Amino acid sequence: MAPRQPGLPRAVLRWLQSLDLPACPRHCRRHFSNGYLVVEILARYFPLEIRSRACGTGSSLPAKLSNWARLRRFFAKHNLSVAQELIEGTIHCKPGAAERLVQDIYSMLTNRCIKSLQDREIDFTDYCYQTQLPMVARSTASKAIKNNIRLTEIMMEPSVTINRQKANAISNMHMRMRMQEREEDPRRFNIKRSFRHRTVYHLNCTTSSTNIASIPKEKVFAPSYSSGKRDKTDVHSEELQEKQADRCSVMMVI
Repeated sequence: MAPRQPGLPRAVLRWLQSLDLPACPRHCRRHFSNGYLVVEILARYFPLEIRSRACGTGSSLPAKLSNWARLRRFFAKHNLSVAQELIEGTIHCKPGAAERLVQDIYSMLTNRCIKSLQDREIDFTDYCYQTQLPMVARSTASKAIKNNIRLTEIMMEPSVTINRQKANAISNMHMRMRMQEREEDPRRFNIKRSFRHRTVYHLNCTTSSTNIASIPKEKVFAPSYSSGKRDKTDVHSEELQEKQADRCSVMMVI
C-alpha cells in the first residue's frame, strides 16, 4: 500500500470552496494531475490572461503534458516560482506532490504563509514511510523501485540511461536503509562486531563519559584499588621484591 499523506489544511480547503470550481477536489492526487483545476484556480485571479476552455480535461499523458506546458509558460510570465519537482510529481501522481503544489499556489496568490511548509523538504519517495514500518514489513529492493518509479515517468522519459540512474538511486537508498537496520539490531542478523567496530564503540563510550585530560596525573598513575582489595599485579610485584631482598641478605651472610 502507498503511504498515506496528510491532506490539505483547513484554510486551503475553505479557499478552494470559495473559488466555486467546476469539480470538488476530493482526491488531490487524481484531480490535479492533469492541471485543469490549476488552470481554473488561476483563471479566478487572471481572467483575461488564461482561459480554462483552452485546456483539456483528459487524463492521458499527452493531455497532461499539454496543460502543464501552458501552465509553465504562465508561471514564467508572471514570475511565479513553482518547483519543477512539484510539477513532475503532480503529473506522475506521486504521494504528497499535489497537496504541496496547491499549498504553494495558495501562498503565492493570497500572500499567506503555511507553517507546515517551512521545514518540509521536497521528497516524494517512500523512505519516511518505510522507516516507520517494522523491519519485517519493509519493501525489498525490487518493490522499492516499483513503488518509486511510475510508468508515466518511463513513458515521458524513455531514455535507458536516465531510468537506470533513477533505479540505482533508489537501490542505493534501499541499501542504506538495510545497513542502518543491521547497525541498529545486529543480533537479528547474527552479526558479530569486528575488533575495529568494538574499539570505536569503546572509545565513544569512554570519551562521552569523562575526559581523561581533566584528571590530575597523580590520580591517573596512582594504583587502583577496588573494594579494599589490591590488584594481583601489585601483590605479585611485592612478592618478587621480598624474594630479592631475602636473596641479598643470604649472600651478605655467606
